[in-house]
Amino acid sequence: MSIRLLIADDHEVIRTGLVTLLQGSDIEVVGQAATGKETVRLAEQIKPDVVLLDIRMPDGDGLSTLEKLRQKAPTAKVVMLSTYDNPTYVARAVALGASDFVLKGATRDALIETIRAAAAGESPSRAGELRRVAGTMKVRQVIDDDEVPLTQRETQVLRHVALGLSNKEIGRSLEISVETVKEHVQNILRKIAVNDRTQAAVWAVRKGLV
Repeated sequence: MSIRLLIADDHEVIRTGLVTLLQGSDIEVVGQAATGKETVRLAEQIKPDVVLLDIRMPDGDGLSTLEKLRQKAPTAKVVMLSTYDNPTYVARAVALGASDFVLKGATRDALIETIRAAAAGESPSRAGELRRVAGTMKVRQVIDDDEVPLTQRETQVLRHVALGLSNKEIGRSLEISVETVKEHVQNILRKIAVNDRTQAAVWAVRKGLV
């Protein structure tokens, strides 16, 4: 039985390329949309199994479309599509209920694996970007509900981390050395009990810090 896919991207060349790429697989493209509004309308109408949703859309970002899809087409699984591996995008996608997050540079096999895993309601696939933060939302629920004693400076650094800034950029912004930034980041990861910057970004989004 084929997986019914709706592709949402404002660039026709990307949509066409994806259709070609998925030919010969068990994934059937049942619709294409160029805007967020059109995506939601089509998802309600054709009830796809999976929506492959570009994170940058002309009428607002794909994340706000994701939010609407969760309300209007709750049975459809959503895989976010992006050019950039931005921690904030990944974190917000997780927080808003995306099944996975795939980069536009992914291989055909990785894309198919990600769509199949989403359709089956499985954990994010090995190929998808959400795998490394898959457990963060559940595992850290307990700590999320408590106040974590971050200092004011650590909270500032965490906001910058969640926006995808490098240590050097954070140092420049806050007028502190890169070594000091590294120290703050290590303290933050330890205090909120996560393993990397993307997981920290998920935590920050959940806390409403960004």
